[in-house]
Amino acid sequence: MGAFAIAIHGGAGTILQSLMTAEQEKAYLKALQEAVDTGYDILKAGGSAVDAVTAATVSLENCELFNAGRGSVFTANGQHEMDASIMDGKSLEAGAVTGISQVKNPVLLAKEIMINSPHLLFFGEGAMSFARERGLEFETEEYFYSEYRYQQLKAAQQSDEVVLDHSSIENGAKKFGTVGAVACDQYGNVAAATSTGGMTNKPPGRVGDSPIIGAGTYANNQTCAISCTGHGELFIRSVAAFHVHAQMLYQNRSLATAMEDVVLNKLLPIGGEGGMIGVDAQANVSLQFNSEGMYRGMKHSDGRQTCEVYKTSEV
Repeated sequence: MGAFAIAIHGGAGTILQSLMTAEQEKAYLKALQEAVDTGYDILKAGGSAVDAVTAATVSLENCELFNAGRGSVFTANGQHEMDASIMDGKSLEAGAVTGISQVKNPVLLAKEIMINSPHLLFFGEGAMSFARERGLEFETEEYFYSEYRYQQLKAAQQSDEVVLDHSSIENGAKKFGTVGAVACDQYGNVAAATSTGGMTNKPPGRVGDSPIIGAGTYANNQTCAISCTGHGELFIRSVAAFHVHAQMLYQNRSLATAMEDVVLNKLLPIGGEGGMIGVDAQANVSLQFNSEGMYRGMKHSDGRQTCEVYKTSEV
């Protein structure tokens, strides 16, 4: 049995301490810690990396604070369109879903697709039909309704903006709303999962990087597992998650070095603000971002753990 670790994120962007109350910060840190602990407990008990990232992501999807699952933002027509993906670094199998509504936990649908379908990516009504066939839990529109999110939509519509996650138009804050988790289990297997509610006031049908394997999510036991959060179009154009894997595999770079290069030298020059979390097959963890902050946390079998929001020293 080897070392094991998990890392999570809940979005990145212009996240300033001056714009957040002490109560808000405490609530975010509590939710991050709960998600980290949920995934870590599975790893500690000898569970798989896939099960750990699934459970951690479900925890984040169930929290209204994050733009995924229950906390998803509204599209331009006042609906919800959720995306998610998951990848197993041992088998290189993956599952993804986009443009769904009312499925309580999109990441569970992505996992069902990975395990029980010969296909990888489902969208819209076809994805929801598959969810019903697999007996996944659905919720009413009231479950996903948040007055805060609805007011964000109205404000965005007044200014005719497409807003990245729960941006506050009044104070100019930007936050890229995605949640995700990466893990390395005791057997050296890695996995990654990502889930999002998209962008406030986005046109129906727009798809970002979260459900795109290689862009927002990637896992391979040869190298690493990566989950991204940021301006999805730029992460797709950069094939951001896969780019980290490629640098590690073909240039023999470390996880942290490869992630730093992608975040600072590949994404930033084209306007790709955001970040990513990563873990390699030796359970090394890295949390990288080029924005003012990123909701993030990690826990390692050697005792290291952290949950943070703002810019600090790198783990």
